[in-house]
Amino acid sequence: MIEWMTENAWVTWVGVAVLLAVAELLSLDLVLLMFAIGALAGAVASALGAPFWVAMLAFGVVGVGLLFFARPPMVARLHAGPTLTTGHDALVGRTGVVLEPVGPFGGRITLASEVWSARTEGDAEVAPGAEVVVTRIDGATAVITPKES
Repeated sequence: MIEWMTENAWVTWVGVAVLLAVAELLSLDLVLLMFAIGALAGAVASALGAPFWVAMLAFGVVGVGLLFFARPPMVARLHAGPTLTTGHDALVGRTGVVLEPVGPFGGRITLASEVWSARTEGDAEVAPGAEVVVTRIDGATAVITPKES
């Protein structure tokens, strides 16, 4: 039995890799996955006839190397997602229609199927029915500019 394990140490390394990969499925930290890949490096070293200490060295170097160099970008990529604008930020850049004349001191527009108080960015006056673009939201007031045709 000992002789078989010595001659087929790569099987043990593959078993360790599988166990680490299964444990990774429970943790989802990508730490155990790095060491599972390291265990596969140990399996390759053992299969090529390297002594046990070389297989251990391959396991450690590959596992720790992946932990420090491959894992951080992988985690960043997994946690990164599309930036979703919500609330008032989602209204910036949208087009609205003027309901009441809008000037620097106020007026009303429809924006995203809602009626909003609005004011112009400068001294411009915008007539009812004109299309406008929201440049920012100031409290509960949409700051607008006339839409260029």
